[in-house]
Amino acid sequence: MTDQHPIMSEYTAVKSSKLVLKGESSKSSKRKHKKHKKESKEGSSSAKRNRVEVDEDAQKHGGWWKVTKLAEITGSVAVQFGKRAFIRALDNGLFTLGAPHDEGDGPDPEEIFTAVLINEEKVAFKSGYGKYLKVEKDGMVTGRSDAVSAVEQFEPVFEGNKMALLAANGCFISVDPEDDAVVAIKKKVGENEVCVVRSCAVREQKSTKEVAVEEEGDLDQVEVNYVRKFQKFQDKKLRVNTEDKAALKQAKEEGALHEALLDRRSKMKADRYCK
Repeated sequence: MTDQHPIMSEYTAVKSSKLVLKGESSKSSKRKHKKHKKESKEGSSSAKRNRVEVDEDAQKHGGWWKVTKLAEITGSVAVQFGKRAFIRALDNGLFTLGAPHDEGDGPDPEEIFTAVLINEEKVAFKSGYGKYLKVEKDGMVTGRSDAVSAVEQFEPVFEGNKMALLAANGCFISVDPEDDAVVAIKKKVGENEVCVVRSCAVREQKSTKEVAVEEEGDLDQVEVNYVRKFQKFQDKKLRVNTEDKAALKQAKEEGALHEALLDRRSKMKADRYCK
């Protein structure tokens, strides 16, 4: 942004690419049975759990998730101001701020727009009445255009965890606190100009990397889990390395945790894979 926008000063327009639409063993039965039993045991002990990240914010808005970059502003979207309140299209071509929704509810049909990416900086919005939004000379935002020209283009500006929509007149979209009309009259981003664009597009489900049950818990518990899994002592008493775990912590950060654990077990001669 320019020095005229101190809250989101010196912003850099988001640059993002356009969305792209998307044999049997011959061994004896005795040995085979033994191998199967071993594999079943190891497979059971090293079962993995797929941890799915839950977007609690999206759940509070009926599954409509918060976009964080320009490329995500496409298809059906809603523009939120305040707490669970969305811009609502009126049949006269004007817009107002709809009533706040209950937690868990998404936007109403009149609050859903179709976003169209124009380029790597700009986006256009079409209301449910089939008209594009634009900014008028007096700063009023209307929805009466049949095509997209310069005044129908908006620039999403991201800074930190906040976003604002810059209109063609160099002002940011906000809701007039007196009559809830949608306008673009402020050249500086204040609390009233901060908004959230939400999408209902299907996202690739995010999940953390698969974690073996042995790796659940702190490092002390993880080491005990692996010693218990691989130890070979007949008395079944755990032989856990008591050396300082600083190197183990570093190995975990570097992605070499398994190798470090194996090395520690080898010093205790407590691993059937160690000699």
